[in-house]
Amino acid sequence: MVRTISLLGATGSVGASTLDLVRRNRDAWHVEALSANCSATELAALAREFGARIAVVGDESCLGELRAALDGSGIEPAGGAAALCEAAARPVDITVAAIVGCAGLAPTMAAVERGGTIALANKEALVSAGEVMISAVARHGATLLPTDSEHNAIFQCLAGSNIEDVARITLTASGGPLRTWSIAEIAAATPEQAVAHPNWSMGAKISVDSATMMNKGLEFIEAHHLFPVGLDRLRIVVHPQSVIHSMVEYRDRSTLAQLGPPDMRVPIASCLAWPGRMDTPLAPLDLADVGELTFFEPDETRFPATRIAREAIEAGGAAPATLNAANEIAVEAFLAGQIGFTQITAVVEETLGRYSASAPGTLQEVLAVDCEARQCAREALESCALV
Repeated sequence: MVRTISLLGATGSVGASTLDLVRRNRDAWHVEALSANCSATELAALAREFGARIAVVGDESCLGELRAALDGSGIEPAGGAAALCEAAARPVDITVAAIVGCAGLAPTMAAVERGGTIALANKEALVSAGEVMISAVARHGATLLPTDSEHNAIFQCLAGSNIEDVARITLTASGGPLRTWSIAEIAAATPEQAVAHPNWSMGAKISVDSATMMNKGLEFIEAHHLFPVGLDRLRIVVHPQSVIHSMVEYRDRSTLAQLGPPDMRVPIASCLAWPGRMDTPLAPLDLADVGELTFFEPDETRFPATRIAREAIEAGGAAPATLNAANEIAVEAFLAGQIGFTQITAVVEETLGRYSASAPGTLQEVLAVDCEARQCAREALESCALV
């Protein structure tokens, strides 16, 4: 049976992994919509390859280039925020929401409001707008399939079980490229060192988040919304081999773990084939070759991001959205050479201390908090206390 798919964020790392799986199973899929921010030539080439009905650039200034690249193909070109939402709302079997940043919030909500099945790879949907998004999912009868490797692992470990029987959920973290460094070495880390992840191939921003451990803090917040067991039943453990992607312990003290290679095609395949399974081109997991699996408690003295994220979700209200916005600004500044590595979390904490707002109740209010928090973070960058 041929299934239909829309992919929002086709030119990013999740998009590339998704299309690799679709490419290997061409007879099983019909591509409805593809989107990118502004990579018009690349997007057009993908739309032509997969026979998409519509290709959308989020940056409307790139629409002319997209039109020219699609000329004669019969594929509809479109651009701008409204066009992204229209593409996301098209009736398909599954929508992969992989747009990075708050630009992905409105399109993801459009897919939710259609009552569709969404493979969710956009962190901001749950970090910044968790209560708003989860409420909309329930209201419209949508289905969220978590695509992050950790949340997908939990989702798989929960299959067929009752959430009431869960005693504890453990998110695993690789610890990133700076895991064994001293405080002095961490403070002097360069962008090149911070993005050199030992296990995963990811974009620069998420690689820096992994190095600071903020990525795990954001995932902690996401897990709180996806798997409502209570904050006291969520924990993080450092697992450098990245073989166990997360674990669920039940009240009878049975612990289920999902294992696999550190490749995003594994969790994406789980979502695309759900509730079934599909082939991937990856080699079988050889535990004898792995040799050993080790685990450590997070060191929140050297890497305070997980503590900051935990405190933000405990505070609730606008704090998680503020955390996310400030982190994006700080990581951007670090990658541009404007601040040092340890100042990333310092900027985030400074912003959380400076800015507060009531809990956002709508997507528009979430975006307003995000905008104001970003401005506050930019001001925090200039604070002499962070020099």
